[in-house]
Amino acid sequence: MVKADIVDFVYEKVGFTRKEAADAVDILFDYIKNILEEGEDIHIVGFGSFNLRNKCERIGRNPKTGEEIVITPRRVLTFKPSRILLDLVNHQL
Repeated sequence: MVKADIVDFVYEKVGFTRKEAADAVDILFDYIKNILEEGEDIHIVGFGSFNLRNKCERIGRNPKTGEEIVITPRRVLTFKPSRILLDLVNHQL
């Protein structure tokens, strides 16, 4: 699934024009990005949670040369699906 598929779904289900549906999807994605950029977590009931974690500086190794390198501290984004979503996906097996 790509963004265009989501726009088409909104167009068909809500009755917006294609332009309005595309704008609505863009607004939603921009809002989510802005919230994450501010460092806040997002919890969507029945879907899952987007969480930011801080990773400390650490020593890594170049697998090709074996040379040790310093991996700089950074923030990583994780997604944890809700139990409802997990049950839905696993029910398809």
